[in-house]
Amino acid sequence: MRDGSIPSPPIFRLFDFRPVEVSRGDVVFTCQPDESAYNPIGLVHGGLLCTILDTAVGCAVQTTLEAGVAYTSIEIKVNYLRPVRIVAGRPNRLIAHGWTTRPGRRVAFAEGDVRDDDGKVVATGSGSCLIIS
Repeated sequence: MRDGSIPSPPIFRLFDFRPVEVSRGDVVFTCQPDESAYNPIGLVHGGLLCTILDTAVGCAVQTTLEAGVAYTSIEIKVNYLRPVRIVAGRPNRLIAHGWTTRPGRRVAFAEGDVRDDDGKVVATGSGSCLIIS
């Protein structure tokens, strides 16, 4: 997906998720939200941050699996640390980093964070994935 040799899932296009770094147990995605991601009080909705964290955590686990083995999220916990605003004239890019903390045959665990373009952590998360043979 990172190189474009296989298509990204539709949710990547919907939220403009882009895989930029992938190694075993570790992934980085970017996201460029616009005003369509605002909640009623004019901030980027926490659901977008949760979704990109779930993606980073899950994909970090996926990099530890053999071909043909799947996963699905069974739990995610998100801590929102600071608001995310769209600022005119700024890149407003979000960077999500996910890393596997414990691979497993039935359940795997991973953590992640989301940073703004200034490198400030805006959210952290942890999750577990059910491994499906």
